[in-house]
Amino acid sequence: MLGLNTPQNTREHTQSYYAATANWQTDYPTLAANIEADVAIVGGGFTGVNTALELAERGYSVVLLEANRISWGATGRNGGQVIGGIGHSLEQFEKTIGKDGVRAIYDMGVECCDIIRERVAKYQIDCDLTWGYCDVALKPRHMREFEAEKAYQERMGYPHTLEMLDKQQLQSQVRSDLYLGGMLNRTGNGHCHVLNLCIGEARAAEQLGVRIFEHSRVTKVVQGDQPAVFTDQGSVRAKHLVLGGNAYLGNLVPKISAKVLPSNSSVITTEPLTDEQVAAIMPGNRAVCDPRTALDYFRLTGDKRLLFGGLSNYTGREPKDLFGVMRQKMLKVFPSLEDVKLEHGWSGQMGIGMNRMPQLGRLKGNVYYIQAYSGHGVAPTHMMGRITAQMIAGQAERFDVFAKIKHWSFPGGRMLRTPSFALGMLYYKLLDEL
Repeated sequence: MLGLNTPQNTREHTQSYYAATANWQTDYPTLAANIEADVAIVGGGFTGVNTALELAERGYSVVLLEANRISWGATGRNGGQVIGGIGHSLEQFEKTIGKDGVRAIYDMGVECCDIIRERVAKYQIDCDLTWGYCDVALKPRHMREFEAEKAYQERMGYPHTLEMLDKQQLQSQVRSDLYLGGMLNRTGNGHCHVLNLCIGEARAAEQLGVRIFEHSRVTKVVQGDQPAVFTDQGSVRAKHLVLGGNAYLGNLVPKISAKVLPSNSSVITTEPLTDEQVAAIMPGNRAVCDPRTALDYFRLTGDKRLLFGGLSNYTGREPKDLFGVMRQKMLKVFPSLEDVKLEHGWSGQMGIGMNRMPQLGRLKGNVYYIQAYSGHGVAPTHMMGRITAQMIAGQAERFDVFAKIKHWSFPGGRMLRTPSFALGMLYYKLLDEL
């Protein structure tokens, strides 16, 4: 079994299922010169890569800097669930952005999945993209919540059909006695091999002229109308700068780091399953989530492994016995896998914002930032990259909707914000048990 704590070069990918089955290992050079570009981007995950690709498609010269490897952080470690929607409870922002703003964000939440669908087809990216997603209910109130969500989506004109499933009907998708029913989305959401998606998008960006540098950690940011970033061996001066490091940006820019809290989630994968084993647990081949705060999420991979994630916590720490704890969670859902071996286990950090809305804004001069997807970033990152590219190209309407939303810093500073927020989230975890 391979896990995050297996000795390795920490600047290379964690020993995940994704890294073990990647289409190719990126080998971009380290920045070792002082260069210039129209746009400099910090962060080589979905946010940075897709912002770069959007800009390159518009003819801009772009430099992308990644401290480790492309997709090294949350992009290459998550559950691989392609889920539409941006933020949570959009109506809470109506006083700030108006009904038109709420409508715009809702529509972008649909568009973000379409971007992935179109991008995979346009650039022929091999990433096991599969459509189909199912919410599953642990309690009767979850079914009521799904009914309300279905009604809301239909009022908003959601272009995909949502189906309510009772306990028996759910067996055609997820065969577990744990769940009371669910809500199925056959065509709007889905799942994929996220590392292969991101490195495929990076290759497309490179072919359009984007200069990509790995192992090029940014140590200093100069803001203003002519921003610049510096690494240990070089620098980039640009007309525009985009900061897309999210939970892995550290304290490089304190003003925005105070608004995002790194949160840990863990994932395991089994050995490849037989067709009989697949049919006994996941005949529908959907991505699956339950609705709890510290949720379970799982799906089949392209080579028929069960990928199972969860154990979310707000301390940012990995559990000591990742395999043991995650195995017990998996067996609670699928006890028939008792004798199945685990082959990979890893953890990663996601950026949490207090209001669970992605943070998109502008600092001094031509410096922009994108962060805090709150564990729901595979598809929305693609939308945020598009919006930011549009902003740089002079189309500010959609960017301005997000920039109007207020984002608060976590209380207590760097030392106290994690334990204080963890204590606050304990309240919501207790509500999950009611």
